[in-house]
Amino acid sequence: MSDAQPDELTAAVDEIMADAGITRNRPLVRRMLSTGILLGQEDTDRLDLKIASAALVEMRDAFRLFRPYADVPKVTVFGSARTTQDDPLYVQARSVASALAKRGWMVVTGAGPGIMQAAAEGAGEKKALGVSIRLPFEEKPDAVVADDTHRVEMKYFFTRKLMLVKESTGFICLPGGFGTLDEMFELLTLQQTGKAEPMPIVLLDEPGGTFWKGLERFITESLIPAGVISADDFDRLLVTDSAEAAVAEITEFWRNYDSLRWADDVLVLRLKNEPTAAEIEMLNAEFASLLVEGRIERISALPIEHADRDRVELPRLSLRLRQREVGGLYRLIDAINALGSARSDG
Repeated sequence: MSDAQPDELTAAVDEIMADAGITRNRPLVRRMLSTGILLGQEDTDRLDLKIASAALVEMRDAFRLFRPYADVPKVTVFGSARTTQDDPLYVQARSVASALAKRGWMVVTGAGPGIMQAAAEGAGEKKALGVSIRLPFEEKPDAVVADDTHRVEMKYFFTRKLMLVKESTGFICLPGGFGTLDEMFELLTLQQTGKAEPMPIVLLDEPGGTFWKGLERFITESLIPAGVISADDFDRLLVTDSAEAAVAEITEFWRNYDSLRWADDVLVLRLKNEPTAAEIEMLNAEFASLLVEGRIERISALPIEHADRDRVELPRLSLRLRQREVGGLYRLIDAINALGSARSDG
């Protein structure tokens, strides 16, 4: 079905926007309003309308929750709601959240009991953000996020998962059940398919724990030999039982690497610090196998980046990345973060 809209509908929606004082992002707002009207005109099932309506309301509530903290780095912590306060995993979650909060990070959780409560406790109420889900049979956590300005409640898991992933630039998964594994595999899927930018992901266990080792063994012994994932797909993860190592993985990922952007088949990597010519030669020597053709080169911001005012002030590198080399891209980012030109306090 075409997205084309009758002229009279477009005009009516434009009038509504004008009356509401909407001057920014008008094409996007017009599309949302027009889509809602078209759903009504198409005799859409009531249940489908309830799903679409609730999802939009929930996303608006969540956007409002996160908006004041747009410039604050955030890490999402996943884990079991059934973990008790005397469990070493509870202590581990609280410890890693506390350490990241002290380094200026906010901690996002599912605002439930167990690991979620432990992480919120570690972060403290000023540094904890919660995206909860309404469930008929799950216990409520003790109050950690003190007021509703730091928490939003969702009806649907898909909108909740969107917000738990969208705003964060690091992820820590502690042992859990179906829900935790679902969230963890969603992260891996988004990374593997390129639907999300590279982010540090840590699978954190209690000291001496082996929960995630079983997953690592399954991937190594079953998934990779079966050819259903690439041999380096697991390179994007850190499996550890150390809270200190988890904190270092999250923070060091952003030491020098800033962001990326695709421009047709060219991948642009934005850095915090200008690399030297010798460092670029070293990167080319080490990562030539990742390239379809050409070299890793220092470039200025592309015209499309200038048009979008997209981090144009930063130094950048360009390359033509071979398809499905996401694991290799993570190794390249690690090497960029280890360059001598990167500031030690970055």
